[in-house]
Amino acid sequence: MPADSLSSALLPAGLHDVLPPEAAHEAAAVARLLADFTAHGYERVEPPLVEFEDNLLSGSGAAMAKQTFRLMDPLSQRMMAVRADITPQIVRIATTRLKNGARPVRLCYAGPVLRVKGSQLRPERQITQVGVELIGPLEAEADAEVILLAAHALEGVGVRHLSVDLCVPTMVARVCRGLGLGEEETARLREALDKKDAAAVSAVGGPAASLLQTLMAASGPAERAMEVLSALPLPETAEKDRRRLTDALRLLRAARPDLTITVDLVEHRGFEYQTGLSFTLFARDVRGELGAGGRYRAGVRPGVEEEGEPGTGFTLYMDTLLRAVPAPEPAKRVYVPHGTSWAAAGKLRAEGWITVAGLAPVADAAAEARRLDCGHRLDGGTVTPLT
Repeated sequence: MPADSLSSALLPAGLHDVLPPEAAHEAAAVARLLADFTAHGYERVEPPLVEFEDNLLSGSGAAMAKQTFRLMDPLSQRMMAVRADITPQIVRIATTRLKNGARPVRLCYAGPVLRVKGSQLRPERQITQVGVELIGPLEAEADAEVILLAAHALEGVGVRHLSVDLCVPTMVARVCRGLGLGEEETARLREALDKKDAAAVSAVGGPAASLLQTLMAASGPAERAMEVLSALPLPETAEKDRRRLTDALRLLRAARPDLTITVDLVEHRGFEYQTGLSFTLFARDVRGELGAGGRYRAGVRPGVEEEGEPGTGFTLYMDTLLRAVPAPEPAKRVYVPHGTSWAAAGKLRAEGWITVAGLAPVADAAAEARRLDCGHRLDGGTVTPLT
């Protein structure tokens, strides 16, 4: 390839073209996911790719500030931001344009996001997100609904060996507060727990060390973790988290006793703006998470739980999801020679064929069909497989 062609094909790190057939594969998976969400009463919205910076990065959106590209709007002379996550936009829609709508509000969405940098597990900077938000209800039934919907939709597009990892990212802070630890000590404990460093937890945990070590060790299969959690003498400040986790798991087991569920009692990373029960979705032998979600307060500053509306939802990451979905069957492509009537080709399309029309006469129709990646050709009105 000439040097100038190579230069024009070069893209910034973390960005890439999605080519055939992967682009069609992704589009079909997105369509099936959205159809499943819609069948459960979620209505689709499409927020813009770019918004004013102060709107996009307010409330829960502040958590994505370091990952957000910014630019100047030449019309308004105000700073704008390219979305790095769609959830804050859905929250904005629900709490402004749909403020007077009946609760609960069920919304779904799909679209690309752009981030300043990728991570070790996800080096891509532009990814497609698909998800739902359920805003208004506080009941455990809402938590169960979104988790069950995520599992149903993922299995519907072909994901196998799905597992759900539940966590309550507020539990550690509430335990520490209930036992009299300050913010600095709690932050150090958070760091130790994120690393699953039992020695560090013991060294900096003070009166919370033993309890937090037990919580950390209990993380794993849901029933075993909950058996340990139910027997622990938690401070009153953490009782709400224990009750919500217990109630949600009971509802999940009643609906899906076959679903693989684990519980991490000290998880916090990636859930900085969540205010309650949260979860991550995985598939066996697939690198990275398929999606994540959880509780938050809609239309509120982070950490001010008394304001705003309760909300929960999840986001699926299509780059990871497609690695867990079987590749589609090869398309049925038929070469339609030059001169074939539009009606004849239309009849083939109605029968499920993808028609590739010849635009000029050729000496060897079979060779032309192969060149255009067709497995069949139309010959005298009959579809003939290539040998």
